[in-house]
Amino acid sequence: MRRFGRMAVGMAMVLGATGAPATGAPALRTAFTSDRVLNAVTVSDGGRVFVSFPYWGGGDRPGPSVTELRPDGTPHAYPDEAWNNWLSSHDDAHAFVRVNAIRIGPDGRLWIVDSGEANVGGQENSPTGAKPKLVVIDLGTNGVVKTIPLDRGVTSRSYVDDLRFHDHMLYLTDAGDPALIVVDQKTGTIRRVLSHAPSTTDERPMLAEGRVLTTGGKPARIHADQLETSPDGKRLYFQASSGPLYVVPTAALDDAGLSETELEKRVRPFCDTPTTGGTAIDGDGNLYVSDVDKLRILKITPQGRAHVLVADPRLVWADAMWIDNRGTLWIPAVQLDRTATFQPDGKSRVHLPVAIYTMNLHLKPSR
Repeated sequence: MRRFGRMAVGMAMVLGATGAPATGAPALRTAFTSDRVLNAVTVSDGGRVFVSFPYWGGGDRPGPSVTELRPDGTPHAYPDEAWNNWLSSHDDAHAFVRVNAIRIGPDGRLWIVDSGEANVGGQENSPTGAKPKLVVIDLGTNGVVKTIPLDRGVTSRSYVDDLRFHDHMLYLTDAGDPALIVVDQKTGTIRRVLSHAPSTTDERPMLAEGRVLTTGGKPARIHADQLETSPDGKRLYFQASSGPLYVVPTAALDDAGLSETELEKRVRPFCDTPTTGGTAIDGDGNLYVSDVDKLRILKITPQGRAHVLVADPRLVWADAMWIDNRGTLWIPAVQLDRTATFQPDGKSRVHLPVAIYTMNLHLKPSR
């Protein structure tokens, strides 16, 4: 680890924050419940709600990977059954294999991160397995308009995790083989940067609900995981799941001529965050970061100062959050740490149903 002196204020604010929510903070409202483990929610400007379901193994119930919630709250396979029928078709070019993230992009389309046949924790993958890809769906036609293969930006240990945007650039995290993946949509180039750098590598224990997470009898490692672009697009915040949070200028990431050494010099520690399941950022640059150990959501200002937004025992592994255009914060509480993957005996301890909560905070969304 390095350059933590500049984190002192942020560290003190996170570790010293009380467990009480901010005065007058709205209560959590249950928006959706599921008998399957989900991991992300995203909402279009028109109010359409999409939910993703990754396959974690260990008794997961079968079902579609990407769904749209109808007005009555029932989930339906999206964009259709065929794209959600990998187990039958095994056509990885035209089906979701393992969806890990979904987002409505700045273009108004639904972007889906399909990690392929990857393994959490950086285990070696089969060289013949389905490769990771991005799938882009037009919400007007409900059809796939393009897929972006990511195999040129990954290794056999990769787990492509999440996605953010800036102009024509795409930024993704590799949680299996630590790195950021930079995609230039104009040129089609795909680059791995900050490979095995301290900022992308999980180097400390992952803590959730008061215990250290393990998988296969070894400490769990989820490397570069969460990321957010600042509202002006000039900065990218990112971290391994166990923290801390770093920041780097997007101009440095976009510069293909910059060496790894020079790029690393431009990375700065931002805030000493706890083990985190998911993040969001509002239009004023405030970050919302889940604390999966203490079951709470932290709000971190653009200056790196943190306070507790809400603490609630229902927030078990709050994952990929979303701020809709009405200023509502959506919080999936997915119980990831209770899934079979992270249990010493390999048996799931998820307490169904899994839920998505909302808080009406009147936030300014960032797109």
